[in-house]
Amino acid sequence: MAPVAAVTRWRLLLVLSAAGFGAMGTPKPPNILLLLMDDMGWGDLGVYGEPSRETPNLDRMAAEGMLFPNFYSANPLCSPSRAALLTGRLPIRNGFYTTNGHARNAYTPQEIVGGIPDGEHLLPELLKGAGYASKIVGKWHLGHRPQFHPLKHGFDEWFGSPNCHFGPYDNRARPNIPVYRDWEMVGRYYEEFPINLQTGEANLTQVYLQEALDFMKRQQVAQRPFFLYWAIDGTHAPVYASRPFLGTSRRGRYGDAVREIDDSVGKILSLLRDLRITENTFVFFTSDNGAALISAPKQGGSNGPFLCGKQTTFEGGMREPAIAWWPGRIPAGQVSHQLGSVMDLFTTSLALAGLAPPSDRVIDGLDLLPAMLRGQLTDRPIFYYRGNTLMAVTLGQYKAHFWTWTNSWEEFRQGIDFCPGQNVSGVTTHTQEEHTKLPLIFHLGRDPGERYPLRGALLPGSQTAASRTGSEPQSMAICHGGSRTLKWELGAPCSYHQPQLCQH
Repeated sequence: MAPVAAVTRWRLLLVLSAAGFGAMGTPKPPNILLLLMDDMGWGDLGVYGEPSRETPNLDRMAAEGMLFPNFYSANPLCSPSRAALLTGRLPIRNGFYTTNGHARNAYTPQEIVGGIPDGEHLLPELLKGAGYASKIVGKWHLGHRPQFHPLKHGFDEWFGSPNCHFGPYDNRARPNIPVYRDWEMVGRYYEEFPINLQTGEANLTQVYLQEALDFMKRQQVAQRPFFLYWAIDGTHAPVYASRPFLGTSRRGRYGDAVREIDDSVGKILSLLRDLRITENTFVFFTSDNGAALISAPKQGGSNGPFLCGKQTTFEGGMREPAIAWWPGRIPAGQVSHQLGSVMDLFTTSLALAGLAPPSDRVIDGLDLLPAMLRGQLTDRPIFYYRGNTLMAVTLGQYKAHFWTWTNSWEEFRQGIDFCPGQNVSGVTTHTQEEHTKLPLIFHLGRDPGERYPLRGALLPGSQTAASRTGSEPQSMAICHGGSRTLKWELGAPCSYHQPQLCQH
């Protein structure tokens, strides 16, 4: 990777100059912290309107940084979303998707493909080209066999588990999930790392916090730029919290877990202040997918005003809380209406390091630095995949559904409901309904809950034109991967089941 770093050194200098922190001699690229929550909803933070206001540290982070109200995961399930974040590519490109009934199961991709493909370039692997030390703390979820180990894909250190703390091995009462420190298994959940399913008590978040703090201190002493991927799972059911936080939230056990996470984020940012490296450390907070409403209210979060939750491609399943923090670089107290994606964290991190994205493949992530540093907005679509099917697309404030489906009647009758209390006739469906010839269109600015489809309307080729004339949108044409186009116009439907077949 040394040649890549050399070729792109000028990009780093440009970034440093734009941010206003060029220095004499060779500049040190900023540290990068990506804080990825598990099943945390858009509406779980006070800054997003949660009424109990129990997230003071995250609310302060937003006040000191930039809030992204229109930020999305790349998939409504754990594994594909994490694969997309670390590769900058849609799951349908990086191989982490299934054809199994629109991929209802978050773990299914690993049962089929085993794990993240060797041919994918993950973010920590590329960051080595700029001298970064990297660590993952928490949930990997991109393959449990040795060939898919995080240290085989660029990470220098790991403390956590290949999977979530609830399974899938053995049974839910005693899942038998291993916990690793680098290559060594140091215990198992529910054994050496106990979780009390009756009370919800577990010390895991505190362990994960200490791992993060220790890593940052060590790298600061070594004067080496670091990448920390803090991917903890305390808000994934069954939720847990340590004893000092149990019973302290008005939102029950889930709220206890959120309060502990908020406290942990506060301690991470405080350490950066104590080390006096805030102006050379970029921090981004978000979630892998929407809140799991099937676990709510006691074990699941809130998706705010949005429809449905995890496992669906409605807004509640894929719109995430998102905060960027970089004191002295990102203007404080700002709100960006840039359409963002977890895939953008890949491209943005490379830009921070002065590295160019791989040129031998399509990269779907957008560099968010222009939005963060200069308030510049970039037109781009958001694609909502479920398995290998493109279910919906958002462009500007318009969203088109080509397929609607929550979950099957069979599951629904068994009490499995991804949209509890949110039935919208003709929208939340228990059969897979096709709308490719006449998509269901919503204006997310006027109707964020996707309750009132625009009758007889089509998506806009230009939102500004639609706004200027006051007319409803007439057509849609958006680029997918540079040389490919998704297009829908009256009388000219395109195959959205396999959009990559639609050419210029």
